[in-house]
Amino acid sequence: MPGFEEWESFYVIVGAAAGALIGLQFVVMTLLADKPRLASPEAGAAFATPNVVHFSAALLLSALMRVPWHSLEAAAMMWGLVGFAGVIYIVVVIRRMRSQTTYRPDWEDWTYHVALPLIAYALLLVSPFAAESHDEEALMAVAAATLLQLFIGIHNSWDTIVYHVLVRMRNAGD
Repeated sequence: MPGFEEWESFYVIVGAAAGALIGLQFVVMTLLADKPRLASPEAGAAFATPNVVHFSAALLLSALMRVPWHSLEAAAMMWGLVGFAGVIYIVVVIRRMRSQTTYRPDWEDWTYHVALPLIAYALLLVSPFAAESHDEEALMAVAAATLLQLFIGIHNSWDTIVYHVLVRMRNAGD
């Protein structure tokens, strides 16, 4: 199918990065789990789990874009479903962020855990409607959403690690 071939190396790179970062996130969380005083399941569900979800979405989209689809519409339906599921998941994240009491989210948290992921998933949700008449733009939108999810996950993972290492672990030693 025309259009997909040009994206092959992009999705190979992004998919490999997302897969590697999922593994790294598990390693970091395992290391942090050795600190029982730092355990906070509610904050973990609100701030750490979404990172794995965004990395997984980038990995899934990279795989979906490499499937030998017979039509762009079939691929578009799949990435639209990922977008729909992502929008629903962001509503869950909002509820979790508001209900946890371990950490008070600031503007950066709301930006990187809600606003930017919502933009990425909404882009995936609406781009199938443009796929039939504007295929290049739709493919660019999927690529942008996938890359945005990867960068969101990187930012949020780093932010989580820095918080645990520089704030919580230091406070636990006091």
